[in-house]
Amino acid sequence: MKLKIETHIFDSKDITQLYPAVVVKTGYGEETTQMSLEWLDKESKGRVEVVGYGIFVHLGEKEKYQFVFESREEMDALVANIAMQLKKK
Repeated sequence: MKLKIETHIFDSKDITQLYPAVVVKTGYGEETTQMSLEWLDKESKGRVEVVGYGIFVHLGEKEKYQFVFESREEMDALVANIAMQLKKK
């Protein structure tokens, strides 16, 4: 099955990981890292600086794509679009 995310088209059989996450500053300069949305909602208690929200796609160990947005609403819209594509399967 083909999965379209923005302008990229992926073959679903090649995707090893597909997940949403929040991108936060680590506290070391401009370095960032990904954290789970659940952690942000339940545990962060405002202690981190959110840089953006994203969908992350891994094709094996070396090929990775990220689609990062300024707002959670934008990311949620893309998640809903991906879910609709997967339901059509």
